[in-house]
Amino acid sequence: MKLGVLVYLENSEEQILMIHRRKNDEHQGLWLAPGGKVEPNEAPFETAVREMLEETGLQIKDHELRGVISFPDDGESPFGDEWHVFVFYSKHFSGTISENCPEGKLEWIPKSSLTELDTWEGDRIFTPKIFNSGCFSAKFIYSGKSLLDYSFSGTKE
Repeated sequence: MKLGVLVYLENSEEQILMIHRRKNDEHQGLWLAPGGKVEPNEAPFETAVREMLEETGLQIKDHELRGVISFPDDGESPFGDEWHVFVFYSKHFSGTISENCPEGKLEWIPKSSLTELDTWEGDRIFTPKIFNSGCFSAKFIYSGKSLLDYSFSGTKE
């Protein structure tokens, strides 16, 4: 089992910082929020700060946990293992966006356009819930790049 984070960072113009992935992995060509793997002895809140700095050059603060998403691995998951991903949201950051993101091209996307991006089908389903207060829990089951099933529980039905 692996733990990861995603960080949805919003600027004053109601845009969210996203990465158009160019890395040669299961996310290649897709749009994702910045994030990454939780390292040993690291709390997910710390991972969010570290990954944002590494990938974007921005220092975030006052980030809020908005969701926990499980991606089970039944042998057909594109992610190669069972993942539990902590989803954070913040409007508070400082610094300058890096021109050399190791994961892909960084771009501010209007919040209203996020569900139109080429991304995982599950991301289009859970992303709108991130911008409400409270925290949700969800499970998304994939076979390859196809979403087979999903469910939500928690405060954001």
